Amino acid sequence: MMKVFISADIEGVSGTTTFTEASRDEVVYQEFRDQMVRETAAACEGALAAGATEILVKDAHGGANNLVAADLPRPTQLVRGWSGHPFCMVQELDESFDCVLFVGYHARAGATGNPLSHTLSSSKLHRIFLNERSASEFLIHYYAAATLDVPVVLLTGDETICAEVYDTDPNIYTVAVKDGHGASTVNMHPHEAVETIRTVSEAAVSHAREISPGLVPEETNLRLVYKDQKIAYRCSQYPGAILVEPYTVGFRSTDYFEILRALVFLV
Repeated sequence: MMKVFISADIEGVSGTTTFTEASRDEVVYQEFRDQMVRETAAACEGALAAGATEILVKDAHGGANNLVAADLPRPTQLVRGWSGHPFCMVQELDESFDCVLFVGYHARAGATGNPLSHTLSSSKLHRIFLNERSASEFLIHYYAAATLDVPVVLLTGDETICAEVYDTDPNIYTVAVKDGHGASTVNMHPHEAVETIRTVSEAAVSHAREISPGLVPEETNLRLVYKDQKIAYRCSQYPGAILVEPYTVGFRSTDYFEILRALVFLV
């Protein structure tokens, strides 16, 4: 038995360059949603080829209603929508899983390398810091998996987030399908991206037991820099939070789950 968890986003798939292309309400969205589906399906197929017997995919973009379940290989199960659980983009992950794969992930807020770079909220937040490290959605959920002793074995996305993954743990497999320059992107051919993800996913899952889970910080200092000082002031009323500066809210805990819980209410 091998259980694999996949979290899928859209801003890091081949092609996406503008926020309209990632918005369900826009006409151009369909083309890029289809690529998100294809890249996620490829990760599933690679995991199955490596011996996975159960796969759970979390649709982790926007309203979490992007992936088409019928286009994912059996016996994949799909988590749609947001429950409000602190695990957020890895909702339903637990200790029973053997590994985690991130598909379509993207550069953190404040980083170059993707015109769509952000962390959790592109409208509300300027940046998020964990122990003074500028945080990506990868890093936040890498630590979430680490609280369960489940290793992250693969990430696909832009070159910037892949470089961050390598700096965090060089044993994690990566596939860079795009690179950003200002408001533009240079993209791998969509079909080549799918084929590469399938191949590397198989390798990553095959070697999952050789990749160690991340190490959760003994204490985490969360710092959120908002775009609006009025929102920062309101969020500073969260229990344990403090207003560090007019636009900045801080929160500290020795329990990383409490950091994740705070993000539910502060983002």
